[in-house]
Amino acid sequence: SDLPLPQIEVFKQGFNEKLQEGQEKLHQMWLDWSRRSSKESTDESSAEPEEMESLALLMACSITQQLQISCCKIASAIQGLPSSLQDKVKQSLSIVEELHASFSVANSFQDLSSSVLSQTKLAVIQDYMEELLDYLKNNTPLSWLVGPFSPREREV
Repeated sequence: SDLPLPQIEVFKQGFNEKLQEGQEKLHQMWLDWSRRSSKESTDESSAEPEEMESLALLMACSITQQLQISCCKIASAIQGLPSSLQDKVKQSLSIVEELHASFSVANSFQDLSSSVLSQTKLAVIQDYMEELLDYLKNNTPLSWLVGPFSPREREV
């Protein structure tokens, strides 16, 4: 009955890596940008702060879009699981949608609120996903093992 466990682990690893990688890249770019805007860099080979900024915003847009797609897939795959878990996935999706929307319209870091730039929102999503994956490790839905999923109204 523990057939999908490797897939769950692979998914968990992939999701966490994507999240972490995105956070690290963005944080690094933000640090570079702050350093350059506070004191003009004499290093001519480095990208302009404006260039760095629009690149970082583009990347943030792309990362949040990927996370949005992942959350949507997860939400549709876990119908029939306890509603508390489904709610957390829905909350994760709305956080990601909010982040994506903010990055999509921002022209510079100044356009973003400090709450968008803080890492707490992504940490919340990571916690929710950990919880979901831990649950799945211990309670693999039977329908995942025996064929097409038919969502049921009642909680498992």
